[in-house]
Amino acid sequence: MDAMMIYQTISRELNLTAKQVESVSVLLDQGATIPFIARYRKEATGSLDEVSIASIRDRIEGLNELNDRKTAILKSLEERDLLTQELKSAIDRTASKTELEDLYEQYRPKKKNRAMAAREKGLEPLAILLMANPKQNPDHLAAKFINDQVPTIQEALSGARDIIAQLVSDDAGVRQLTREMFTRHARITSVVKKDKQEIGQKFKDYFDWSEKAASAPSHRVLAMLRGQNEGCLTVHVLPDETQALQRIEQFFITQHPSCSGPSSTQISLAVKDGYKRLLSKSIEKETLSAIKQKADETAVNVFADNLRKLLLSAPMGQKKTLAIDPGFRTGCKVVCLDSQGKLIDHGVIYPHGSGAAQAGKTVETLVAQYGVEAVAIGNGTAGRETETFVRTLNLKGSPVITMVDESGASIYSASEAARQEFPDHDITVRGAVSIGRRLMDPLAELVKIDPKSIGVGQYQHDVDQKLLNQSLDDVVTSCVNRVGVEVNTASAELLKRVAGLNASIADNLIAWRDQNGPFKNRKELLKVPRLGPKAYEQAAGFLRIRNGAHPLDASGIHPESYAVVQQMAKDHQVNISTFMTDTALIKGMDLKPYITTAFGLPTLKDIVRELINPGRDPREQFEVFSFDDTIHGIQDLVPGLVVPGIVTNVTAFGAFVDIGVHQDGLVHISQMADRFVKDPNEVVAVRDQVRAKVLEVDVKRKRISLSLRL
Repeated sequence: MDAMMIYQTISRELNLTAKQVESVSVLLDQGATIPFIARYRKEATGSLDEVSIASIRDRIEGLNELNDRKTAILKSLEERDLLTQELKSAIDRTASKTELEDLYEQYRPKKKNRAMAAREKGLEPLAILLMANPKQNPDHLAAKFINDQVPTIQEALSGARDIIAQLVSDDAGVRQLTREMFTRHARITSVVKKDKQEIGQKFKDYFDWSEKAASAPSHRVLAMLRGQNEGCLTVHVLPDETQALQRIEQFFITQHPSCSGPSSTQISLAVKDGYKRLLSKSIEKETLSAIKQKADETAVNVFADNLRKLLLSAPMGQKKTLAIDPGFRTGCKVVCLDSQGKLIDHGVIYPHGSGAAQAGKTVETLVAQYGVEAVAIGNGTAGRETETFVRTLNLKGSPVITMVDESGASIYSASEAARQEFPDHDITVRGAVSIGRRLMDPLAELVKIDPKSIGVGQYQHDVDQKLLNQSLDDVVTSCVNRVGVEVNTASAELLKRVAGLNASIADNLIAWRDQNGPFKNRKELLKVPRLGPKAYEQAAGFLRIRNGAHPLDASGIHPESYAVVQQMAKDHQVNISTFMTDTALIKGMDLKPYITTAFGLPTLKDIVRELINPGRDPREQFEVFSFDDTIHGIQDLVPGLVVPGIVTNVTAFGAFVDIGVHQDGLVHISQMADRFVKDPNEVVAVRDQVRAKVLEVDVKRKRISLSLRL
């Protein structure tokens, strides 16, 4: 499949033009990144978004892998002198890996099997005779093949049936028919293994379960497969066997009309054997793999959507912050951060016992001493109790007090990045710093943590890890570049996510910044070792320099477009700084005179949007949230109670909500609205603030059922 065929194939699959696909492919080959293409090459792609561009990238990779597989198969066939022009043409035309493998099935090198053994005994002619001579008695045909290796008619017929069974299993048409039956009619079933009832209680719902495989929700498929992987369940995906055999036999006989004579009984036995012993096992494995892949994709999409919402959570902004990592026995670690997130003080308090009075004085002193504007409290063990304690204090300036989701903070505190940033402090200090910085800028802090540790996924350890990692990596990169990065304050973890940069360049950039002081303009980025023209082209538009030498350096306008803005300002007889403050003038401009082959209307409209709000943060405004101060533990909940909460995770079957009792409650999809809800994401998103009604409370099992139908 040549490049043009690849473009045409993808354009059909994704409902795009071949020109769009080709443009994206060429840009990717030139080293362009997805954020850069989506933001600054709209004329070339027809304004494709990041999702479409990523889909093109992934499909190109898939078709290239298909081409590689075709090459390997053709080489194998040629080496074994099996390649005909007809077969080569069929392989060349194939655009599906499944079809390709079906074509290759009968030529694939196999371990010695029953059909091979029968052929070695000289029984292949008998198999051909049985299919080609419907009016002759099978026993009479078989009698001619009796010898020392095949002493009886029954053994001769059995060997011939083995050969026919293999033909049935290898037949591309039969395989496709069987695959369609499995896809449309198979049921996925799970049963508990003998003596596994006790240790497999978490899979109790699937001890005897059956449903149509094609419509099985992803979370149930993944749950059953996890039960099988842990040795508790046996899972099968099969259609009705009688119906399958009838359709396969009818199809095979239609293809081989001569099979409908006295030999039909032998053919029927061979078809049944070929299906049960060979074909069904092969197609079941393939179907289960396809179902798993579909479930993986759904779970990965859910994870990616949740991660995107979490990373784009509203930042509080640059505020002097006191952060508390709560605890009972070991006390609460307290840190003070300046408005840039720099650690300026730390200590330990013991507010949950005899040390409460001293703890209160310590917090009040720190708040007054450092002009604290916000108090961030981790939502882990002792979180609510610590929040209640802080709210009783007389804090100077009445700082904002709020709880912060600390998922993954312990992962960061033990990481190499944390050790490099705070080599002289232990993990408790690092964890508290992470909590405080999450309040100030969730994105800047969460990029330091493996997304799989943040806790917004569903069966993330069971899905295809390559698919998951690629998807989550795309999301993190997309969010970082969508928001933009302040080059003079950003961490290495944030900078390496900028389009065109990597870990090495990010480290070099920080080293240059430490040695030479803040960057004064974007052009100075070219002085950073290994940050060459290509990296600069990709990264410059996403890197911000506030209060720099050039006013556009604080915006998302790419340096390659500066000349256009300068011409706009010149035409209106003002300098750029003045031009950028005249919103009415900018909005009223006629853009047609500025359209060129390099800068079309989409780019010019983007420039206007940036000029109106240069460097605008796309995230929502921060809103303070408080739990019900009368609710501290699960024992305080009663059915009918309505409480405030924050959505912590959205899954295919509902959403989990933190209501401040150390155990998230579940809002099942049926309780999300007074209407049918197909997808929970239609109603809520991670970090949404909601009011939920308590339906049921199981204190022993620590389960809380909630409803958004108030």
